[in-house]
Amino acid sequence: MEEFIKIERNPEDVNLMSPLTWAYVGDCVYELYIRTKLINETNLKPHNLHIESIKYVKAKAQAEILEKLMEHLNEEEKDIVRRTRNTQNHHLPKNSNVTEYMYSTAFEGLIGYLYLTKQNKRLDEIFNIIFEQ
Repeated sequence: MEEFIKIERNPEDVNLMSPLTWAYVGDCVYELYIRTKLINETNLKPHNLHIESIKYVKAKAQAEILEKLMEHLNEEEKDIVRRTRNTQNHHLPKNSNVTEYMYSTAFEGLIGYLYLTKQNKRLDEIFNIIFEQ
């Protein structure tokens, strides 16, 4: 994917972005990771792939993942989570409560930040931690 998708921002520019921008990107990266994992590990048909992926990408699941992941994060990553969680978001969640939505957004912010700063090795480590639990 490195040749297909080029990130043209340097880490200093990424730090100046809104944490909600990190979450916007993180949502896509995480969803693609889950879809790829399911395709690699199952023989499900598209409708069932969608149903299975929802178990991982819904706000409640992401909030729970972040809670378990916190002990494995370094201080910079915890700061990214705090910044994203505390960013004012005027979107009201449909299928979760406000707290779950804040923490799922924080999880997506972390994933997006790591992706945008090209910390692919750390992203792989985090995905491995998530799926070992």
